[in-house]
Amino acid sequence: MQGRNETVELIERLARLVFNDGHSRGLKPAQWEALRYLSRANRFSRTPGALTAYLGSTKGTVSQTVMSLERAGLVEKAANPADRRSVHLDLTPAGVALLETDGLTRVAQAVDGLPEAVRGGLEAGLRTVLARRLAASGGRAFGICGDCRHFERDAGGRGHHFCRLLHQPLGGEDAAQICYEQEAA
Repeated sequence: MQGRNETVELIERLARLVFNDGHSRGLKPAQWEALRYLSRANRFSRTPGALTAYLGSTKGTVSQTVMSLERAGLVEKAANPADRRSVHLDLTPAGVALLETDGLTRVAQAVDGLPEAVRGGLEAGLRTVLARRLAASGGRAFGICGDCRHFERDAGGRGHHFCRLLHQPLGGEDAAQICYEQEAA
């Protein structure tokens, strides 16, 4: 890296604080990331393949991460009724409860305390940095379902949406979650 970049150093220091909090609860950073992803992903995106893409990791590493979370009782696998070759991942009640102790919550509280204009600028800037970094390595951004070009709002009446790509009805919860298939509108 050429010269000093204070912004990057601040991001790295915040990440280290979050990682240290996570280690104190007995999980590795990748395990926390997997739990966070599964809590935010819609029902179509809670698969090992989507988790692999989100983490930007290898299938083997994600498989080990999922197995360790299963052994700890934080995640469970379920066969996909539509396609027996694939599985869905879900948080267990213990996984949901552990996320309530997530060190990232403290960072979120600090961000929430910022003035709205500062918060908005920070989010927009970080979103751009993330998109550029992902583009450089061939990764995907994973956007919100309701912001997708395939999302059809209120297609089946108020609050009953539809995904034109997957040909599936969507509820309000789906619309607010991240999706592996998301393409910006």
